[in-house]
This record gives sequence, structure tokens and C-alpha cells, in this order.
Amino acid sequence: MVQHPLFNLEEIFDKPLRKYELFFSVLDLSGLDKSPGVGRKPIKRSAIAKALIFKNLRSISSLSDLSAELYERPLLASILGFEPKDRPVPVERFSCFLKDTDNKVLQEIRISLVKKLIEFGIIKGKYLSVDSCPILANVKENNLKTNVKNRFTKSRSPKNDKDCRIGVLPTFVSGNARVEFFWGYRNHIINDCDSELPLAEITLPANIRGTSVIIGQLDFVKDSLSLKPSAVIADCQYDSSAIIEYIVANLGARPRISLNPRRGASPTTRLSSSGAPICIAGFEMLSRGIFIDRSQNRKRHKFVCPIKGSKKFAKDHPYCPWLHPRFVEGSGCYSYLRVDVDESIRANIDFGSESFKRDSNKRSSSERVFSRLLSILMQKPSVIGLAATANLCTISHITVLAVAYFSSFVKEPNKIRFVKSFLPNF
Repeated sequence: MVQHPLFNLEEIFDKPLRKYELFFSVLDLSGLDKSPGVGRKPIKRSAIAKALIFKNLRSISSLSDLSAELYERPLLASILGFEPKDRPVPVERFSCFLKDTDNKVLQEIRISLVKKLIEFGIIKGKYLSVDSCPILANVKENNLKTNVKNRFTKSRSPKNDKDCRIGVLPTFVSGNARVEFFWGYRNHIINDCDSELPLAEITLPANIRGTSVIIGQLDFVKDSLSLKPSAVIADCQYDSSAIIEYIVANLGARPRISLNPRRGASPTTRLSSSGAPICIAGFEMLSRGIFIDRSQNRKRHKFVCPIKGSKKFAKDHPYCPWLHPRFVEGSGCYSYLRVDVDESIRANIDFGSESFKRDSNKRSSSERVFSRLLSILMQKPSVIGLAATANLCTISHITVLAVAYFSSFVKEPNKIRFVKSFLPNF
């Protein structure tokens, strides 16, 4: 005859369980249970979401390890909302939740936490920083130890993840820049610089540039969160006319965006008094009009060799004095200038000033935000596809915000960024 213990040893010796119980009691996930289950006996969707948050807090690498953890600790499973069972929660319940859940539902939970932190005065939104983080897809093409033909060919998507796209990952080794390619996604964020908490996030295929995302995210910060930033800080990839104009005109903020060396004319390009480039031979080049470069969504002004572009000019100067290879080949030199933001707006930006440098230094807050997100394995998804990866990233953001909210709730506002250490030491 088997004798059952009078006391639950897990409850006696596992003191952190009480902390997790308090933590999840202040986190409202009831909105996930509104949609009825279909097919098999449903498991509470809020319980699955709590389990995935717990997975982040404990840095559990895989869904199968999470399932085993819950099975071995039934009291923990009960705290998270699971009913007692004689077998582990199937892994596919977690993967189906990530794949089938509408990201808008998880975004509502994330936004509610951001608004609560604004109410508590933790998030002020005076300085905003913009950045993105690569999320490598779980495909063999990203494993350089495997033998894959045409590993980074754009036209050939990985078989087991048709949503991912090729992205560029710059790395710095001994001070030298090095570019690597990867298949995957990017998580684009706007964060509050002072609290170092994310305000807006979205996950998209890796080939989509942040410049196409930032204005929509800033709209959200302005309209939905009612924040009025003094400055928006970003690196040179966001140096775009539309973005600068939006920051100045719609937000009334200072655009602290680093100059892109590819913007407009090269620093070595000489311009005439009329603004036209001067070629290597000293001739003023001829305008061939303004066109839209649809690949980069930019306006460009094209200029061509005056000898090739004007018969009248060619009568007086039939040959290029430098016999440039392009002239010899027949096309002649050509040059492009960006038709950029109203130069009066750009002229008012105090590039290089102490104020600009002081504001720009706050951009490092984005790196620390991503460092915390990556510490809970956001960059190593155990799922496949855009929908599941986006949901996994959103749950990572919810985890970071939930810890910040809980620390404020229990009057420990100085520990809002202690994502992995706050609960164990609380």
C-alpha cells in the first residue's frame, strides 16, 4: 500500500513558488480566454501564456523542457492555471498557441502594461530611442556547419520556414567591421531611454528596413500612449527626409539621427553655384530630372556628362580631357543627388554640438533593452514561421514589462530592470 505524504514537499522547500504566485496574480491575461477552445478539451490560453512567461524568466531553452518542468512540478503547473494531469502538457499545445494566436491580442496585454507603467510614472517618454534586433530563424541554412547549396540565395527560401528572409548582421572584430548574412526576422522597437523599457515593438522579415516601420510606431507612441518626447534618437540608417520631417512637424521633437554618409552628395563631390555636380574634368554636369528610386523609396536627381548630354556643348568640347573609361565606353559619367528634406529643417539640426552628443549617447539604452530580451532567449526561437516568432517576441516584451510592473507594484521601482534576478531574490 502506497502512503502519500501529509505535506507537499514542493510547497515547503520551493519558496520561489509563492513569489511566482504573487507575480502572476497581478498580471491580467484573462483576455486570452475569451475565445472558446475547439476540438480537444481546451487548456486555458492564459495558462499557456503564463507558462511561456515562466519559460522566459527561467531561460528554459525549448518547449519540451518547459513541458517536462511543469510535469515534474505539479504545484507550479497549478499556480500557472493548468489542471492536474497524469501526463505532461503536450508540446504542440504551446506551439499551436504561438502559431494560431492573433498577435493583436498579445499586443493589447503588452500595451496595457506600458500604460500602467506610464501611470506609475516609471515611463516618462522624454527621450525615445529607435533600434532593431536580428532574430535568426530556426533553419539549417543558419548553421554554417551544415552543407547547404546556395545558402544565401534570395530566390530560394528555406524549406521549413517560408516566411523568413535574408538579413544583414554587421559584426565588429578587433575594430574591423564585418558583414554576415542570415535567414530570419527583425524585432523593431521604440524604447524609453530613461527607464530602458520598450514602448512599441513589431517583428517582421529581416529584409524589411526599419525606415518603413518607425513612423507608424511613433504615431502609436503619440496617439495611443499620449507621450510627447523631447528628442527621438536613432542611428544613421534612419536618416531619411520623411522621418526627420515627421519628428519635427508631428512630434515637435528634436531629431537626433546620425548623418548617413550616403545621404545627398558625397563629401568629395564638388557642386556648382546652381547645385549641380562638377565632374572630374571640371565641367558642370547636366540635369536629367528627378525620379523616385522605388527600391529605397527616395527621390533622386540625375546628372549626366555634358559632352554626352548636349550636342551644343560637345561642339566646343568633343572629348573628355581625362578620357574617363565611362566616356570611352560611350555612356559618359553620371551622378545622383538625393532630393532630401527641406534643407532649412536640416540646417537647424545642431550636428556635432554638445547637446546633440548628449542626447545621442542615450541611444545605448536600446542595446541594454535588447540585452535583457536576449537574456531570456528571444533571439533563439524554438518555433518556425513569422506568426509564431512574432508572438514569441511579444511575449518576451510582456515578460520584461511584467517584471517592471511587478517591481513597481511591490514598491521596488529601483529594480524594474532586474528581469531574471528580481523574483528569486524578492
